[in-house]
Amino acid sequence: MLLKDSWGTIFLVSVATLCCSTKMKSAFRNWSDIRVFLAVVREGSTLAASQKLGVAQPTVARRIEALEHALGLHLFVRDTRGFKPTENGRRLVEHAEAVERTILEFSDQAAELATGKPIRITAFSGNFSPRMLDIVDQFSAYNPNAAFEFLPTVKSLDLMAGEADIALRLARTEPDPNLICRKISDARWSLFGGASYAQKFGLPSSIEELGGHRFVTFQRGDVPNVFHEWLRRNVLPEQIVATYSEIDLMHAAIRSGKGLGISNIRLVEDDETLLRCFSEIQELIVPQLMLISPDAYRRTEVKDFIKYFAPRYAEIFK
Repeated sequence: MLLKDSWGTIFLVSVATLCCSTKMKSAFRNWSDIRVFLAVVREGSTLAASQKLGVAQPTVARRIEALEHALGLHLFVRDTRGFKPTENGRRLVEHAEAVERTILEFSDQAAELATGKPIRITAFSGNFSPRMLDIVDQFSAYNPNAAFEFLPTVKSLDLMAGEADIALRLARTEPDPNLICRKISDARWSLFGGASYAQKFGLPSSIEELGGHRFVTFQRGDVPNVFHEWLRRNVLPEQIVATYSEIDLMHAAIRSGKGLGISNIRLVEDDETLLRCFSEIQELIVPQLMLISPDAYRRTEVKDFIKYFAPRYAEIFK
């Protein structure tokens, strides 16, 4: 395009440049107008939308006009019954709702970051030992904004579904390949008895000497009953005198002398009231894993905690 400047000199201007400049001036930039647009679509009028949004009705009307001008589109048909979206308006609703969802997710994530979302750790209650909690406290001393929530249970909570962020778990089956996995140690198990039982009946020194002894066991329907099944393979049914659905109750029964029972060697090593009968039961050795939800691992504080916690926690089991 040929133009003259203020001195009358003729020069060339690209038509594309002028068009680009015109587009930039009318480019859509006010994201809050999407909220107004959706309110009018959903409520059917600028008055109802203003009441929903908590702003004046003239303000809603002006924002709709500004949005139409910025987009270069006619979005509503106005009549005495209210505002009805045009074909263009209806086609934009889906995209406007996608923007709305993104903004809400952004807001929720920002709120979580501001309030300090806790790192949720699930494990059998015995794993939350004083030494394990000392490591958490040491991390917290260097990271005062980190918060924790402990979920003691023998159940396997679903990390992929968000029921917890980190699990300390025995790998009796292959873990979900989508989870981040760190091996901590090999969990080892043996047979234990209480002092009063040992005084009355003595303690077996090998698996071959289990005959004639009494046993208590742990069994429930929502977890693998590995130890109960091991006892059933190695002793007569009548030798099992009590079954408990909580491990702590089984340990209490062993201490009281009710019978012998299987326990994690590391878990009870500092308990002088429990006497180990013989070395670990080889067929019960199982890897102990730390499993991390991939969503949780994307959080900086979770990644920092794993880096700090995992080697120190593994050291306990060496």
